[in-house]
Amino acid sequence: MISLEELQLAARNHGMPLEALRHPITPAGLHYLLIHYDIPFVDAGAWALDVEGAVAQPQRLTLDDLRAREAVEVAVTMECAGNGRALFDPHVVSQPWLRDAVGTARWRGISMRSVLEEARVEDSAVEIVFTGLDRGIEGDVAQEYARSLPLEEAMRDEVVLAYEMNSAPLLPQHGYPLRLVVPGWYGMTNVKWLSRVTVLAEPFAGYQQSRAYRMRAHEDDDGEAVQRMVPRSLLVPPGIPEFLTRARTLRAGICVLEGRAWSGQAPIEHVEISVDGGATWEPAQLAADDLGRWAWRGWTYEWEARPGAHRVGSRARDAVGNAQPLAATWNVGGYANSAVQWVNVAVAEFGVTRERARSGASRPRPARPSGSRA
Repeated sequence: MISLEELQLAARNHGMPLEALRHPITPAGLHYLLIHYDIPFVDAGAWALDVEGAVAQPQRLTLDDLRAREAVEVAVTMECAGNGRALFDPHVVSQPWLRDAVGTARWRGISMRSVLEEARVEDSAVEIVFTGLDRGIEGDVAQEYARSLPLEEAMRDEVVLAYEMNSAPLLPQHGYPLRLVVPGWYGMTNVKWLSRVTVLAEPFAGYQQSRAYRMRAHEDDDGEAVQRMVPRSLLVPPGIPEFLTRARTLRAGICVLEGRAWSGQAPIEHVEISVDGGATWEPAQLAADDLGRWAWRGWTYEWEARPGAHRVGSRARDAVGNAQPLAATWNVGGYANSAVQWVNVAVAEFGVTRERARSGASRPRPARPSGSRA
C-alpha cells in the first residue's frame, strides 16, 4: 500500500505521461520532476557560482558571466534512478514511481570542462562536488543536496552547466538559474539550483554519495554506487484508456506501435516487440538517431491487431550487449528497475473510437420512464 507520506511525495513530483513519448523533445511541463526538499527562491541578480577547493584560480561567476561565454547545447534523456520503484515486491518506501520518471530536453549552457580548465585544477584532484541551494533532512542528516563526479567524468565535453531548457530560461522547479547536466547518468547526478563546485583531493563522503543511491541487497550492505542508466524501452500505450484503471481498448486492424529506448552505457542497437506476453519477439524499426548520442531513440512496429486480449511489451539492447531484463533484481532503494513494460490491450472488432468517446455515445443511456415513447 502507498502511505500518506508517499502520496505527499507523489503530489509534489510528477512523471511524464507515456503518451508524451511521441515528442522527440519533451515539453518542459511534461518532463519528469523530482524535488528532494523545497524549491529555493533565487534572486538571479544576487546569485553567483563559486568554484573552489583544489584549484589554483578560484572563480566566482555570475549568470551574466556564464551567458557571456561560448555556449554549448546537448539533447539529453534524463531518468530518475528510482523509475519503476513502485513495481518492486516487497514494497520500497520512497517516491512511488511507476515507469514515467523520464524526459528528454535540450540543455544549453557552458561546458564544465571550460570552467575547470580556467580554475586550473590541481594535480591532487580526484572528485568534483556539486552543491545545490536546496536544503533538507534525510537519514537524520541536515544537508544541502550535493553529489560528486570523478574528475574524468566532470571533464567530459558534453557535461554542461545549463541555464536554459528547451530554448528558455530554466523553470524554478528545474533548477533556475543554473543546474548540472551529466549525459548518461541517472537524474540524481544532475544537481539543480547549483551554488558551488568544489574540487576535492579525496572521495566525497556526503549523504547523497555514501548512503543514498547505492545498489544494496540488504540494509547492512554497503552496495555499489548507482551511476549510468541501464537500457530501457517504453512504448506509447496503444488505443484509448478507461478513466480509472487505464485499461486499454483498441480497434482491430493495423496499429503502429511506437516508443523510445535509451541507455547511458552505449547507443541503442536493437529493440524488439512482443504482442503475446513474451512468447515471441519481433524486431522493431529504429528511427534515425537525429538527437545525438545522449538522447533516446525512437522505434516503430506495425502490428495487425486481432480481436482478443493481448499483452504488449518492448525491450532494448545497447551496442555493448547490455539488455533490458524481463524482471529486475530487488534492492533496498528500489533503484534501476528496468524490467519490461507490459500493457494489457483489449482488441475489439468494433472498438470504441475517439469520436464516439468524445460524443459520449459509448456511455450507457439512462432508462426511460415507463410508457415513454421511443
